[in-house]
Amino acid sequence: RVIVDGWPPLVGATMADRRAELAAEHDHLRRAVVLEPRGHDAVVGALLTEPVEPGSACGVVFFNNVGYLGMCGHGLIGVVRTLEHLGRLEAGPVQIDTPVGTVGAELGEGGEVTIRNVPARCHALDVEVDVPGTGRLVGDVAWGGNWFFITQLPDLPLELSNLNDLLRITRLTLSALRESGITGAEGAEIDHVELTGPSPRPGVDARNFVLCPGGAFDRSPCGTGTSAKMAALHARGRLEPGQEWRQESITGGLFTGWLTREGDRL
Repeated sequence: RVIVDGWPPLVGATMADRRAELAAEHDHLRRAVVLEPRGHDAVVGALLTEPVEPGSACGVVFFNNVGYLGMCGHGLIGVVRTLEHLGRLEAGPVQIDTPVGTVGAELGEGGEVTIRNVPARCHALDVEVDVPGTGRLVGDVAWGGNWFFITQLPDLPLELSNLNDLLRITRLTLSALRESGITGAEGAEIDHVELTGPSPRPGVDARNFVLCPGGAFDRSPCGTGTSAKMAALHARGRLEPGQEWRQESITGGLFTGWLTREGDRL
C-alpha cells in the first residue's frame, strides 16, 4: 500500500531520520494502514516523501505489521508503478531514496521493473545456531537492504502444504538467533530468515521461503533476500558478476537477479 498524500510531512534531513521520526511521532498511522481491520500481517506499506538526494524522484519509507524496513524489493516495484500511474514517471531509469541508501530502478516499456539495490554483502558464512525442536542449523548472514540468516532444511520441502511447519521453524530460528547473540555487522539485528531449496521448475536456480520481522512470510521471492542470497553465493565463489540467478518464491513468483561491481562494491 503506497501512501501518496495525507500524512504529516516528515522533516528529517535523511531518510533514516525520517524513518525514526515516523516511528516516534506517527506510528499510529502505520498501524492503521497495515493492521486489522484495514490490513493484515502480510501487507507492506510505503510512504512517499520528498527526496533527500539531488536527482531522486522521491523518498520512501517501507513499513510492515511490526515496524519499519530498510528496503523492500517488491515494495519498490510497487512504488515505481505507482509513480507511473500518478504521471510522475515514464519508462526509463529513476532514482529513489530509502533509509539505507539511494536505490535505482528502471521501468520498461512493457511495465516490467528492474531494481538496482543498495550494495549487498555477506557478513559471515557457516554460522551455527541451535533451534529448539529442529537441532543445529548452519547458515550465512548477509545484507541486501535488510539482514538475513540464510539456511536450508533438507528434510522439509519448500511447499505451501508445509506452511505451518515452515513458519514454526523459521520463527523459532529467529528467536534462537536473538537469544544466541548472532547479529549482522556492528551488532545489527537479523530480522529475516531465508530458507532455500530446489525448485521443480526448469531453468530456476532455487526456491525460497522468507520469514519477515512480524512473523509473516514473503509471498514474493524477496528482493532484499535475493540480493543477500547472491552476496552469499558470491562469497562462496558460486556466482560471478553478471551471472543471472533465478529465484522463485514459495507462491510461484520469480525474480531474476545478477550482481554488478562498482569499484570495490557489489
